[in-house]
Amino acid sequence: MPTSIPAATVRTRVRIPLRFTDGYNTTAEVVTFHGLVDGAEHLALVLGRPSAGVPLVRMHSECLTGDVFGSARCDCGPQLREAVQRIDGAGGVLLYLRQEGRGIGLYNKLDAYALQDAGLDTYQANLSLGLPEDSRDYTAAAQMLAALGVAELNLLTNNPDKAQQLRDLGVTVAEAVPTSVHATPHNLRYLHAKAEHTQHTIVLPSLTSLAG
Repeated sequence: MPTSIPAATVRTRVRIPLRFTDGYNTTAEVVTFHGLVDGAEHLALVLGRPSAGVPLVRMHSECLTGDVFGSARCDCGPQLREAVQRIDGAGGVLLYLRQEGRGIGLYNKLDAYALQDAGLDTYQANLSLGLPEDSRDYTAAAQMLAALGVAELNLLTNNPDKAQQLRDLGVTVAEAVPTSVHATPHNLRYLHAKAEHTQHTIVLPSLTSLAG
């Protein structure tokens, strides 16, 4: 049975030109909100032309190291770049959620990186710090979608937990649409951990195939 959630309302809408390092550019309507349950400053980027079809939506968790500094330890930056273009083409919304490090925060994420350098995987590192493997809750995302009038969507994700949480919150996920696989020698162990531990729907090369 879907969980009942409090209503959020739109606070501001502003159009912002976006430009990525590879030259791709577009314009998004950036939306802020009142009444989000976690009190965080999440954003919705409305992209493309509205249509009568089911919108394409991605819930992208903030990753300062990947999104801003281009860190190759994860696939967050390439996924964000891919998502903006695909949503712009299909029409839909990118929810940029302030959930650094799967919800543990920036400093803790960097502490977890140090433990990963010592041999732990991304989930083991969080647990070793006394933190959850993944503390993300998507109630605020469901509020944002409701405030934007989105009750049914195609979800751009490889993470089955995202689709399940939205469904539990009363959002109709018509289809889970996979993102591309952005594997490099630097992030392959990280991606394998996501595929093996939390059943992300990604097909990966072996851990040694990109080493050379």
